[in-house]
Amino acid sequence: MTRLPLPPSLYADTAVAPVATPPLDMDKSVSIAIVGGGYTGLSTALHLAEQGVEALVLEAQEPGWGASGNNGGHTNPGLKHDPDQIEADFGTDLGRRMIEFSYGTPSFTHDLIRRYQIPCEARQNGTLRAAYNEASAAAIEKTAQQCIRRGMPVSYLSREQLRKMTGTDRYIGAMLDSRGGDLHPLSYARGLARAAISAGAKVYGETSALSLRRDGGRWRIETPRAVVHAEKVLLATNGFTDDLWPALRRTIVPVFSSIAATAPLSDEVARSILPTRPVLYESGHITVYYRIDQHNRLLMGGRGPMRWIKSPTDVAYLMRYAERLWPQLKGVAWTHGWNSRLAITGDHYPHVHEPAESVLISLGCNGRGVALSTAMGAQLARRLIGGAKAEIDMPITGIKPIPMHAFWPVGVTTAVIAGRVRDRLGI
Repeated sequence: MTRLPLPPSLYADTAVAPVATPPLDMDKSVSIAIVGGGYTGLSTALHLAEQGVEALVLEAQEPGWGASGNNGGHTNPGLKHDPDQIEADFGTDLGRRMIEFSYGTPSFTHDLIRRYQIPCEARQNGTLRAAYNEASAAAIEKTAQQCIRRGMPVSYLSREQLRKMTGTDRYIGAMLDSRGGDLHPLSYARGLARAAISAGAKVYGETSALSLRRDGGRWRIETPRAVVHAEKVLLATNGFTDDLWPALRRTIVPVFSSIAATAPLSDEVARSILPTRPVLYESGHITVYYRIDQHNRLLMGGRGPMRWIKSPTDVAYLMRYAERLWPQLKGVAWTHGWNSRLAITGDHYPHVHEPAESVLISLGCNGRGVALSTAMGAQLARRLIGGAKAEIDMPITGIKPIPMHAFWPVGVTTAVIAGRVRDRLGI
């Protein structure tokens, strides 16, 4: 197969050089084979290699080609649901472990970056979850109180505090978690691949997994040029999940998330927007998220067309919204617009499955993939090494296809349009 070019993003133009990941061209026999070279697969390979376990990653394109190298760059804490809801859904023991694990994922990620000296413009200046209507503000304050009650470094900010922290009067309340941060996603993916390879893992690009089946006591993976035999397999394909494992594709909805980026702003304008450089995501029907990078560029993200885009004009609503937040941006050049596919699950929890002996599946970070999937790598490595006796801090569930899955493109498009209208009307 031919390696496809990276999406035409700001990241592709500014990332560190990729590490060599040639296609697999000869048969291999390994302890653990990983399908998917995004953050989940690369982090798992790294944590396996650190413990002396032979791991091989098969990536259809190159590390970071998908959402891992094309996301908003936020290292956000927590899961979609509130802590109290997580404990209600999964019980006191597992629920508490899920909360502690998920809210600690940004610090886990930034510690890993420091440990391996990964050059990816990483900062840990906090995450703001902001509201612009009373209902959302009340919900966020409730979340903040649950986090504070558990001793987390979280605070609830007033309208005046937010005006100073964001440079806009749009928001009436927000939760600040000091553990959040940001990074350059593609540089991070490439650095993670380099770290995994230096630790002893093998990473092969341009190598799709075409079929997976049991072959005696091992698993046989067919690729375009060679065959891999593995004792255990991890599938980490997220928004690009296909039919390699029966019914798995129908357990997630692959949704495009889009980003538009400005040219570097003047120092004066850049200082007027998020001056202390946290990242922010809104609590709305359609999430908008943004940050100022280390080169004074504003990166605005949100739902866009359910197709590949190549220009900021494809997501003009993000540019208009930025000017609404900060009128001083009028006339500023927008240089890039791009997107990629992420995976949304029906219950908005990450999914970990063990559908057969020695097969593990992890997917569905629901927009929190940078830190969450990195930290999941250590969890998955523990499970792959220790088997069923090795408990992890996320539930392991059965594969349950989403009803009416074939209609998801229409459903997502309708939901995005309706959500934008409701957000615009403040309802």
